[in-house]
This record gives sequence, C-alpha cells and structure tokens, in this order.
Amino acid sequence: QVQLVESGGGSVQDGGSLRLSCAASGRTYYMAWFRQAPGKEREGVATIYSSGGSTYYADSVKGRFTISQDNAKITLYLQMNSLKPEDTAMYYCAADRRRPFLGPDKLNPLAYDDWGQGTQVTVSS
Repeated sequence: QVQLVESGGGSVQDGGSLRLSCAASGRTYYMAWFRQAPGKEREGVATIYSSGGSTYYADSVKGRFTISQDNAKITLYLQMNSLKPEDTAMYYCAADRRRPFLGPDKLNPLAYDDWGQGTQVTVSS
C-alpha cells in the first residue's frame, strides 16, 4: 500500500491560485488528483504517468491546472490557477500501483488503489 498525504488546500477568491501537494510513500505507475463536491460524484481532474511524465487533464481544468511530480517521484503537485467557484470541492490524491497502462481509465477512480485523506479547496465569488 502507498501512503498518501495531501496538503495545500484553502480558501481563495474567484480567479485566485493554489498549489496542492501530495507526499507518497512508495512507487506508483500513475498518480492523479480527483475532487468531490457535496452531493456529486468523485471527478478525475488530472493524472501523470510516473515513469514518462505524460499528463492528462479533464476538459474542465485544461489550461488552468498543471499536474507535476518532483524528480524523486515522491511528491505530487497540482498548481491551480484562475480558480472558479465551481472548482470548490474536496481534492484527493490517488495512486495506481498495480496497472502500468490505464488507457481510457486514466481519470476513473476505480483504477486507483490508494487514496489520501483529502484537502478542501473553497473558491468564493
């Protein structure tokens, strides 16, 4: 099991920025950020392939959010710019440690094995 600990959430105004971090305790194939707003399903935001660095984003965040990892591949980041009230949610870090190729499941929460506890992001208008 990979232990994941998120940090960096908070409250910002519409148009503001935040950077989320996720410390991982082990090796993974893919790492991703998901979010879940009250009353809604968990939604995939962005994913990164740990070996090659390729990234994939949900259409709703393309051009505003950037996912990255440090060189040691133990910390995952999500830089969030131009935040909107609809980005308000609990954000979760997730790790895939069993499947080296996710294909169309890159943003499917069922494809991920381990989850962090979440960090709240609130964007006010």
